[in-house]
Amino acid sequence: MSRVGKKPIVIPAGVEITNEGNVYTVKGPKGTLTREFPKEISIKIEGNEIVLERESEEKVVRSLHGTTRANLNNMVVGVSEGFSKKLELVGVGYRVQANGKGLTLSLGYSHPVEIAPIDGITFVVEGNTKLKVEGIDRQLVGQISANIRAKRPPEPYKGKGVKYSDEVIRRKEGKKG
Repeated sequence: MSRVGKKPIVIPAGVEITNEGNVYTVKGPKGTLTREFPKEISIKIEGNEIVLERESEEKVVRSLHGTTRANLNNMVVGVSEGFSKKLELVGVGYRVQANGKGLTLSLGYSHPVEIAPIDGITFVVEGNTKLKVEGIDRQLVGQISANIRAKRPPEPYKGKGVKYSDEVIRRKEGKKG
């Protein structure tokens, strides 16, 4: 049995879950998320809990059990609390500025890097070098954060670049003189 898959999901107050076949819609105070789940996993809503059970013991179905539960739990947490990732810009002249709903990054290139506004994502600029990416879809928040980090990943010699706030950069010594 999947340890993650057999844990019930507690539905917080203010969150409503509906389904049409195997397409589930989760509505909450922060917004609405819709996702299609595999039909091999049965999802039962019992009171204020969601219980997932698999219909067979095939390897593919067993692997989907925990993943389905995690995805559904992320939807419930997203519409009730939301998700965020914090990024930091490290380096001389590296700055971030809000540009309407998008971003303008100065990352040491000859041109500024523009990030277009994305539906469901909010950018919160804290000072010149700190940025917070917020949204209700965990996968989208992580992907947008990774895309911003990929514009100038941190390098190991001076630690310059865009990094997550909790990321530790392993530093190298450089050449000996």
